[in-house]
Amino acid sequence: MRKRLSIAIASLMIAALVAIAGCTTGSAGKVKDSGATISGTYQGTGYGMQGPIKVEVSLEGGVITNIKVLSAKETPYVTRVAFERVPAQIVEHQALGVDAVVGATIASNGIKNAVADALKKAGMDVAAMRAKTYKAKAKPAQSWSTDVLVMGGGGAGLTTAITAAQAGSQVILIEKGSVLGGNTMMAGAAYNAVDPEAQAKMILSKAQKKTMDDYLALDPASPALRFDRYPEWKDVLAELKSDISAFYAANRGKAAGTDMPGFDSVALHMWHIYTGGLRQMDDGSWIAPELELARTLASSALDTFAWMDSVGLKASYGSAADYGGYPGLGTVLGAMWPRTHGFMSGAERIPQLEKKALEYGVRIYTETRGTELVEDAAGRVVGAKAVQADGTTVSIKTAKGVVLATGGYSANPVMVKKYDKYWGKDLSERTLSTNMGTNTGDGIVMAQGVGAGVTGMQVAQMMPSSSPTKGTMTDGIWADAAEQIWIDGKGKRFVNEYAERDVLAKASLMLDKGVFYIIYAGRGDPSKPSKMITGAAKDARIAPMVDGGHIWYGSTLAELAKATETAAAGSAPRFTERQLRETIERYNGFVESQKDADFGKEVISGAIDLAYIESHPEVGICISPRKASLHHTMGGVRIDTKTRVLDDKGEPIAGLWAAGEVTGGVHAGNRLGGNAIADIFTFGRIAGLGASE
Repeated sequence: MRKRLSIAIASLMIAALVAIAGCTTGSAGKVKDSGATISGTYQGTGYGMQGPIKVEVSLEGGVITNIKVLSAKETPYVTRVAFERVPAQIVEHQALGVDAVVGATIASNGIKNAVADALKKAGMDVAAMRAKTYKAKAKPAQSWSTDVLVMGGGGAGLTTAITAAQAGSQVILIEKGSVLGGNTMMAGAAYNAVDPEAQAKMILSKAQKKTMDDYLALDPASPALRFDRYPEWKDVLAELKSDISAFYAANRGKAAGTDMPGFDSVALHMWHIYTGGLRQMDDGSWIAPELELARTLASSALDTFAWMDSVGLKASYGSAADYGGYPGLGTVLGAMWPRTHGFMSGAERIPQLEKKALEYGVRIYTETRGTELVEDAAGRVVGAKAVQADGTTVSIKTAKGVVLATGGYSANPVMVKKYDKYWGKDLSERTLSTNMGTNTGDGIVMAQGVGAGVTGMQVAQMMPSSSPTKGTMTDGIWADAAEQIWIDGKGKRFVNEYAERDVLAKASLMLDKGVFYIIYAGRGDPSKPSKMITGAAKDARIAPMVDGGHIWYGSTLAELAKATETAAAGSAPRFTERQLRETIERYNGFVESQKDADFGKEVISGAIDLAYIESHPEVGICISPRKASLHHTMGGVRIDTKTRVLDDKGEPIAGLWAAGEVTGGVHAGNRLGGNAIADIFTFGRIAGLGASE
């Protein structure tokens, strides 16, 4: 008893000294009954982005002596700092009013709420503990110097920093969030690149050949191609027709679906970038990708892919197990062609890039937000100003220049809505987003402050296949776009699942509450439907989502239909077995004939062998509810093919480069799925080399 009492008194003295130091305000936590008499361990639950956070709180005489996280489903790398810092600060300052960690706000609040829940169970005065706050004290102003400053620690920023350092420059990288990664950490493992070697190992499908024949038949005079507005793209169509004709000549005597190899070319990728991004705004204006930026991306992506492999990202086509779930070349949602490669997952890729950056001597500062670009008397960008999470101000002087890699602004729906001329009423200032919360457009605002021009700001991409409740790309099952089956609330297909993402999003937003459903039964060889089944109930990815109520699962269609009752609050099933069977069997017929009579799906595969499923209880079939949310901002600062930032007159701003989603002009009205990663790594390398010269 004496030992316990002495610990309690010592803890209270520490708490009092902390309050005197002036960093903590408010009254100390008080118990509701007879004073500081509560001791023991108590458990509490709060909720983060991915689910419940359970903690155990130890109390000694009304003082919190320890907080132990018992379980959490949060993304470990994203929330690492939050789980280290928030419990420690609560204990040190005996306060629940500690700051949330930048980039992990929801997890931070979940931890605090879990602790509050435990304290409530203990009988502590939780309101008083919440009123007590702690603010970190700013350090003296900092002054740093370097050759190249990279602002933003996502894929584009880390690529830029590594490349610049490889070229011999001293590099500082600052990141607004508490951890590196940005959206690159959350993105899938999908990378588009024209890859003749990989295509040679594939078989061209009949549906693909029909699409190619349709390209050969395109009339350049067709108003739908908009060559009257964008005549420079006419030459790309001519180049594409020449590529297709040469391919047919080289493979004379071979047949699609049997022995004709796969096909791709730079012109075809460019054509998809053009047609995928050519869009009319609601005011009647048009927007299209800038040809030379598109050519740079399409022609450089494969070389960039090899560079990615050289820095340890396991970037090569291969088995699904090795490369993020994409066996060989596939078609990620909205990619328009099977040129999607896989590489290291998001949870691994950012730590690997950070490791490489540090090996090359890059100085990295997290929780450091850029606020302003600095120019000299001649108008050259010679540095920047920043502020750290504790309020410390920083001035950074550069000998060569600054590279903006701060990402887009899809986590800032107010900014998206301000510029929007595409989504109209389908977009609000509270639309959910797939993005990290740090993507709020800071870099664009800073660039505009030194006269940078912007382009494409009137449209942002919505990711159609997102969580209906969180907006994230989690809690659902995806497959190659060629083999997805999308249904509405009545169990009917409603769109060509192979279409561009904005087409898919617009179609889904027309449905009840904007929610649709993806039928999934595994991955495998489309020519052998039984191999599409993976044993979903035992699948490590699927089981937690079934348990969490995010997706429905059944070992038979009847079981699956029964499972969907959970969303109907005990009423009739959302889907009947008959609805599902009719839709799947009709789709299977289209796969067999290689012709989608309902929606003209260009590349169609993924027949579901219902007989196999029904006779093998160890395997099954799932349905994932999905809804569109903000994903990628098409617009940003104007750049040239050297990634130099341009002013409103199209002239380069000396000392300033930009790469990644902070830029505009590459994708125009809609980005192809799988092009974002190719974009940030390709232009990140160019920016790193350019800033180092």
